[in-house]
Amino acid sequence: MDIQNFSALFNTPARCEAFLKLIKDNKTKHIFIQGLEGSSIALFFSNLLEHKQAHIIIANDLDEAGYLYNDLVQINGNDHILLFPSGYKRDIKYGQPDPPSEILRTEVLNRLCQKGESLLIVTYPEAIAEKVVPVNMLSEQTLHIDKNSKCDIITLSDKLRERGFEEVDYVYEPGQFAVRGSILDVFSYTNELPYRIDFFGKEVESIRTFEVETQLSTGKLEEVYIVANVCGQEVSGISILDFIDKNTILICHNLSWVIDRISTIASESLSEQTLIAEEGDRYAMQKIIDVTAFQKKITTFRRIDYGASSEANAPAVIRFNCAPQGVYHKNFDLVSQSFSQFIEKGYTLYILSDSEKQIERLQAIFEERGDSISFTPVLKTLHEGFVDNDLKIGCFTDHQIFDRFHKYNLKSDAARTGKMALTMKELQEMEPGDFIVHVDFGIGKFGGLVRVPVGDTYQEAIRIYYQRGDIVDVSIHSLYKISKYRRQDTGEPPRLSTLGTGAWDRLKERTKKRSENITQLGYQVCQSIQ
Repeated sequence: MDIQNFSALFNTPARCEAFLKLIKDNKTKHIFIQGLEGSSIALFFSNLLEHKQAHIIIANDLDEAGYLYNDLVQINGNDHILLFPSGYKRDIKYGQPDPPSEILRTEVLNRLCQKGESLLIVTYPEAIAEKVVPVNMLSEQTLHIDKNSKCDIITLSDKLRERGFEEVDYVYEPGQFAVRGSILDVFSYTNELPYRIDFFGKEVESIRTFEVETQLSTGKLEEVYIVANVCGQEVSGISILDFIDKNTILICHNLSWVIDRISTIASESLSEQTLIAEEGDRYAMQKIIDVTAFQKKITTFRRIDYGASSEANAPAVIRFNCAPQGVYHKNFDLVSQSFSQFIEKGYTLYILSDSEKQIERLQAIFEERGDSISFTPVLKTLHEGFVDNDLKIGCFTDHQIFDRFHKYNLKSDAARTGKMALTMKELQEMEPGDFIVHVDFGIGKFGGLVRVPVGDTYQEAIRIYYQRGDIVDVSIHSLYKISKYRRQDTGEPPRLSTLGTGAWDRLKERTKKRSENITQLGYQVCQSIQ
């Protein structure tokens, strides 16, 4: 069974109809969802994507928001599920901006401007405590490009420059664009991957995303919104509640906690270490919203509470009878006893896992023990299992059964790695004549970026000069094979490698053996100590 089928099993027609009926009734201002446990919260709220508008779920903290976001993506994919994080590392009082999170914040704001789109946005107090840019400022910094639209590459380049984009040879971080013939690459602040726009005359022929590392396309798009850097302009910004449409539905785990947490953040001041070091955003604390205005404004929105209790006597209540998954700590005597009891009571068991091998392992364990336990595997896991006593189903996760830590994945993780972005950045900063190392050919001199013929077209390459005037042109698709030469302490320039002699291969082999000898010596020392 896949996760979508399991979601449909939990979200019965009766439950969906009752919930969506309340949602569509604009007179119902406040709804309380009672009795949800574990990942049943994500399963139930995934129904909201059928309601063509934006919904904002305010969790109690980053971890809760991260796991809820991850569950929703597992169920629905990430096209309409967004995370709205804080734009800072650690607490905002330390003033350390987090660029990948700033990309996610800008993406959310941009998507909120596109009316009529089904969105589930997950956030938490630290994130909504920070101001956002006003709608008109965001609009001024946004360019909308769609396939087959009339637009020429020169005009688009001028518009990007006007909005602060930097023209480079190859893009590797947001705020950059590059022009090569009829192709324009641009890295918007609304996506973790850059866009490649191919022109045919004065018409956009295709739009694709591509990987910085390989320069290979990852997907085709019909339209894109290119947004300049609006982060850093929030000092004169507004609350997210003033940015969103008045019909947006807010979903709160604990509204009192949210307001108390924002009040605590607003009462703090910029840390002394930030002031002393004179690093980071010295204006960070000026970007905190007005707590009193926020508390007053939030009462004007339609709201759904899903915590242990409602903040007020909600006129509409939907009740569930769920319990959290039991704690087993890899104790299969306890697992067997618990599962057998559920089966005796007529419950159907479902075990969720991202791995077929893990499902097979569980089945083998039960068989080896002689347990007569049948379950239905679901090939995608959620964060927390639960038992639905009304539907008589048990949803168990393999990581909880085996007592393994379950990590959530955020969309910003890809942008956060920056492994290849560093290589691209170094490449941009290199000057002809700098020393460079190719894993196959050895030490050479950087000769700049060139275009070399490949069949009927041209391809960008990095030119490297070696001894005797030999030249190697390395495709940008093979950037992982080159690195900048790290000069030794002697300060002496390195000797360039000579191609075709095998000297570089022999040097690598000697280095490898030396490393193996050091490893073996270390092992022997450890053995003697023991």
